[in-house]
Amino acid sequence: MSDLKAQVLEALRTVDDPDLHRNIVDLNMVKVVDIDAVGNVAATVELTTPACPMKQRIHDDCVAAVRRVAGVGEIKITMTAQVTRGGVPEGKNAIPGVRNIIAVGSGKGGVGKTTTAVNLAIALSRMGARVGLLDADIYGPNVPGLVGLGSGIENRPRVEQGKIIPLEAHGLHVLSMGVLVAEDQPMIWRGPMLHGVVKQLLFDVAWGDKDYLVIDLPPGTGDVPLSMSQMIPITGAVVVTTPQNVALQDVRKGIMMFRQVGIPLLGIVENMSYYLCPKCGHRDEIFDNGGGRATALEMDVPFLGEVPLNGDLRRASDIGIPAASNDASEFAAIYKGLAQAVAQRVSVLNAAAGPKPFAIIQGG
Repeated sequence: MSDLKAQVLEALRTVDDPDLHRNIVDLNMVKVVDIDAVGNVAATVELTTPACPMKQRIHDDCVAAVRRVAGVGEIKITMTAQVTRGGVPEGKNAIPGVRNIIAVGSGKGGVGKTTTAVNLAIALSRMGARVGLLDADIYGPNVPGLVGLGSGIENRPRVEQGKIIPLEAHGLHVLSMGVLVAEDQPMIWRGPMLHGVVKQLLFDVAWGDKDYLVIDLPPGTGDVPLSMSQMIPITGAVVVTTPQNVALQDVRKGIMMFRQVGIPLLGIVENMSYYLCPKCGHRDEIFDNGGGRATALEMDVPFLGEVPLNGDLRRASDIGIPAASNDASEFAAIYKGLAQAVAQRVSVLNAAAGPKPFAIIQGG
């Protein structure tokens, strides 16, 4: 069977990862190849993320390639995933156990940044990734309400061995200032105090092993995003905007901020992109449409997709059951697509930044 195995591996060498533009054997994504006495082939291919949008294509390409080998019987290709990680630049500290940090920001408030961050995190989790969600909007922490944790110290997390244990909701580990202080207590803090609390939320928390830590940043270009850019290796940023000019003016500033502090742009999401009447199907572009896509093209940033304005989406957020957590919701598919696009971009950035973390293991 050794000759047949060599032929199967050579056939798999014709299958490229569409994002990394190299064949899956040279990328060491082929983990196991087993061939039994009658020529049945069982192979395992390890993707760079469970949210890979090319999963089915790679699977089908593998089956087609192996089928062309003479003497092969039945073919079983098992797809697994191991999320890659980026490097840690000098002067920054990795968060123990966290492979990738995804910052979600916006140039201004009111564009649906937190809703996007929450649903992005849930969509990644539901596709099999291990995900944490940090609400870094110190002055206006809204994540607890959106994931059904309420707000205020009645949901305060416990502390074990000097580390804060995140709360759990919708398959996520979640932490927010909203569950560390009283509900109506304002955070009247200046820059140095913000820097200190951000550091605690990052490093004094038992995040555990996480493929992605999604961080909901406060709007604008203030102290918190700047502090984080100095402390931790942020893999990339997602920028949320609405289509109208006033929002797009601010989103350009946000993009330039991320570029100036060396954080790659994962892409732009256009939220409240249009309103589709649930009764008649009429589409109304209340805040205009297409501005996010045009800005992405203008500033050479990937465009991740559109999210419509909808009452069901708002109601789901208000009751703490985000749309991405409900497979029956039409929005679950939208956020799944956004999550796949983000995960795809993270994998490409990691592949470009450093060595591949794979090692081929060939079966008997």
